[in-house]
Amino acid sequence: MNTDDTPLTRFIAPRYWPVWLGLGLLRACLFLPFPVRLAVGRSVGRLFMGLSRHRRRIARRNLEMCFPELDPARRADLLSEHFESLGMALIETAMCWWSPDEEVRGLVRVEGIEHLNEAMSQGRGAIMLTGHFTTLDLGGRFVTLLAPVAAVYRPHGNRLFDEVVKRGRERSARETIPKQDVRGIVNALKRNRAVYFAPDQSHRRRHSAVVPFFGVPAPTNTATSALAKLSGAPVVPFFPVRLPDAAGYRLVILPPMEDFPGDSPAADAARINRLLEARIREHPAQYLWVHRRFKPAESAAPDPYAEP
Repeated sequence: MNTDDTPLTRFIAPRYWPVWLGLGLLRACLFLPFPVRLAVGRSVGRLFMGLSRHRRRIARRNLEMCFPELDPARRADLLSEHFESLGMALIETAMCWWSPDEEVRGLVRVEGIEHLNEAMSQGRGAIMLTGHFTTLDLGGRFVTLLAPVAAVYRPHGNRLFDEVVKRGRERSARETIPKQDVRGIVNALKRNRAVYFAPDQSHRRRHSAVVPFFGVPAPTNTATSALAKLSGAPVVPFFPVRLPDAAGYRLVILPPMEDFPGDSPAADAARINRLLEARIREHPAQYLWVHRRFKPAESAAPDPYAEP
């Protein structure tokens, strides 16, 4: 770990005050018992659902496209459950940054650790493949308890928030790498690091293809194939699941994907999407539905999220 010890007090300008307030509230929540933390998170999620008409509409449209077989009442319930899951994810992110290893370890039951151990024993690292579940941040923290991890993060425009995210991940990961630094990710894999990677958000730049997601064409990141080819690292799917009634979490690690990458990055991406779909159907409220997953690949194409 290589956490920067430079004091955060240099971020004292008024533009940082809202971030300080939010971080303080999150940190304060960690003094609460675990079940109470999650209850607070559910309340925050319900408040967010009421206030954010835009995100509510995106999530509702995603659920309509992905689960047309459900009746409207069930989809409405799923929408509410999803926003509660988002609120809990906020608390879980604070746990990812600041909770001690002993506490985090006591909350998770790991299934399939032998698959990760086998992959890491090859000496080429492991691409820990997952999706954008609301439990993703805490799931990454769980992986740091099992293997040396290089954590990938998305740089943020607010310098204080960006520094807090980076330091939070460096408290448990061996190193952090900006998401766009493909060379850094490949080099970390070659140093036998586990790197968790979620390729399931709308992607319309290089390394993308339009492939089905829940039967709907979706611009999809194909970089998993490129990373596997460049590094020789096995691709190990993993899925963190939040258990009901504040019973903790289950971390499911599957065997490395066979014959990956294949001859076609688009076919690989479609294969990954099918794997994710199966896991999402098991716990649909825990997936990130507020993202515009089905943005059209061409600007002239109809936007499924457009106001009627």
